[in-house]
Amino acid sequence: MEHACSHRVDHDLSHRPADKRAGFVRWLASKDCTDCWKAARDSDTESRAQWLAARRAEEQEAASAWAKRFDMPALEGPDKALHWGERSRHQLMTAAHTALVVEGAWDEADWAELEEKARAITRAGWWIDQRDSEGADLVELLDAAGEADRGTENPFR
Repeated sequence: MEHACSHRVDHDLSHRPADKRAGFVRWLASKDCTDCWKAARDSDTESRAQWLAARRAEEQEAASAWAKRFDMPALEGPDKALHWGERSRHQLMTAAHTALVVEGAWDEADWAELEEKARAITRAGWWIDQRDSEGADLVELLDAAGEADRGTENPFR
């Protein structure tokens, strides 16, 4: 399996129940390998904080550029949640595009319809809550968000 740090490591998952393996593999893939994790942990706290700040800044810059390019509305919520929500939205929408359009059978018209539904959700907390979801699940998540709040003036705020 390839980890977030780009290193490939074989993991024995035989001790995990079969129905828990896929989720564990996704989680492992989002983490650095053990060697990189230990190196980062053992480095001084200041450089780790600087690294994290730089990484978040890069992610934020990419998310902001994406939101502007695709006319995504500004998110609403507490100040501390806005950037996180924007990064979460960007990551989930990118994963959904890959799963549904690039690797799936959707065309651009289908995707444009999904984008419109996504634009309606401006609450940063909603996007943060969905941050661990699979891209292919975004259709169902957006539909559920719309159905749960029908009848309110703006169901996604």
